[in-house]
Amino acid sequence: MAAPYREKVVAATVSIRRTTLRRDLWWLEPLIIVLVLGGFVVYSFIVSIQNANYFADPYLSPFYSPCLSTNCVHPTLPIVGDWWNLSPAILIVGSPLAFRVTCYYYRRSYYRAFFWSPPACAVPDARSRYGGEAKFPFVIQNAHRYTLYLATVVLVVLWWDTVQAFNFGGRFGIGLGSLVMLGNVLLLSGYTFGCHAARYLVGGYLDSFRGASPRFRLWSFTTRLNLHHSWWAWASLFGVALTDLYIRLVSMGVITDPRIMF
Repeated sequence: MAAPYREKVVAATVSIRRTTLRRDLWWLEPLIIVLVLGGFVVYSFIVSIQNANYFADPYLSPFYSPCLSTNCVHPTLPIVGDWWNLSPAILIVGSPLAFRVTCYYYRRSYYRAFFWSPPACAVPDARSRYGGEAKFPFVIQNAHRYTLYLATVVLVVLWWDTVQAFNFGGRFGIGLGSLVMLGNVLLLSGYTFGCHAARYLVGGYLDSFRGASPRFRLWSFTTRLNLHHSWWAWASLFGVALTDLYIRLVSMGVITDPRIMF
């Protein structure tokens, strides 16, 4: 092969490797993920440090639950004393954040959207070398199964908050906020128990099940949830933000909460 021709072949090969032959809108999904996840992160940061308008009796924002400090407007478990003067949301935001950041589906999403690793199928990786998750900080992703335990504890507290959302001064009632909080905790439950780590925990590591045992039925239930894990991930993300926004608007007096008392 002549040298000039060989150089042209090499140049063409490098060009193909650095671009893609796809002509569809492959970049649209990563762009939407950047906008949605980025918007959620910005909103979460603002409301978490604001330390105001997170409680509208009997509704407590999921960003502030469980409330662990005595400076909470509505303390859930005040184990942190008066020395804590910052927003109580800072004390608990790490648990749900760690669960979502290490989630297998979210890892796929933000690796593609933010790191372009790779941004889409048949599109080259933005990096020249692939290091996997063997180095810091990505090696922390291996702790996902442990963040599931923390997320489950938070979920139990959120269910308790939801029960309290139907208690209006000792009387049972149903407010729009009660239904909003109920929808939020159902979405979070579907996301949490449809997690790959939860599916593995209840039986994914077994070679076989013994008949239609309770464990097999539980594994089947988590498997059905896991089939739509991406939907649960996005729906629960919007659910948390919209629930906080509703409670915030009620607390500020911007909107009123319609209620039916019994």
